[in-house]
Amino acid sequence: MSPQLRAAPLTAVDPAALYAILRLRVDVFVVEQACAYPELDGRDLEPDALQLWAEEDGRVVAAARLLRDPDGRARIGRVVVAPPARGSGLAGLLLQRALELAGDVDVVLDAQSHLQALYARHGFAVDGPPFVEDGIEHVPMLRRA
Repeated sequence: MSPQLRAAPLTAVDPAALYAILRLRVDVFVVEQACAYPELDGRDLEPDALQLWAEEDGRVVAAARLLRDPDGRARIGRVVVAPPARGSGLAGLLLQRALELAGDVDVVLDAQSHLQALYARHGFAVDGPPFVEDGIEHVPMLRRA
């Protein structure tokens, strides 16, 4: 069965799907990567925020979110794929969908440095010096409209 891609504002996400999205984010970003930080940062509640996720056999196997920054740029973040689904192309599918939904604006993200090539394949370029966040090296990236 091929994955079903979904996108919706927080208020339109089925509670069970939302729970699965948030659990996947915590399982990977907090537990697997051993980073104690506030994963639920409040930005999911912003009026323009969109949750994106992929389901296979009724299970959430990947997720991302699309935000609007105050400067008008779109921001992709919280791109995550469940361990059994890694390498399947789901991150790329979610990125492509997020870029479609972002429209004709600049799009930014903060990539974990080891994933820089993934984002480069989708038109992103490094846009500043590397920085460490929660013990993991990141690099700011930009995709021009």
